[in-house]
Amino acid sequence: MKQAVGQLTISTRGKGLYEFTEQVARWVSQQGIQTGLLTVFVRHTSASLVIQENADPDVVADLKDFFSRLVPDDVTLYRHTIEGADDMPAHIRAALTQVQLSIPVIDGKLALGTWQGIYLFEHRAVAHRRTVALHLIGE
Repeated sequence: MKQAVGQLTISTRGKGLYEFTEQVARWVSQQGIQTGLLTVFVRHTSASLVIQENADPDVVADLKDFFSRLVPDDVTLYRHTIEGADDMPAHIRAALTQVQLSIPVIDGKLALGTWQGIYLFEHRAVAHRRTVALHLIGE
């Protein structure tokens, strides 16, 4: 059994979904593991990870809009507002989604479906550099 660890930095321009499937796939292919399990983990409390459709950009736009309606940026609703109106809503959106994904690796490739992509879901209004940890175990 082999293990590999790595890290990616994803730059965002504010709220939205940022696909980084190709960076992950490239990293996996360099590890020489044919069969295994990849863990992808975002190291932040105001961003999250999702696997979502990557064919129609309306899907990610609708997701962004839905979460904005579900958890509004309104300082009158929250106690934790030290970093602005989007601070606590970003934490709530991250809590409603995921900070970790598990993806099988088969024949040295991510076992994603035809239309699936890996996205960082940025919940803050301003640009950030987000760190994503990768851990691959297999043979």
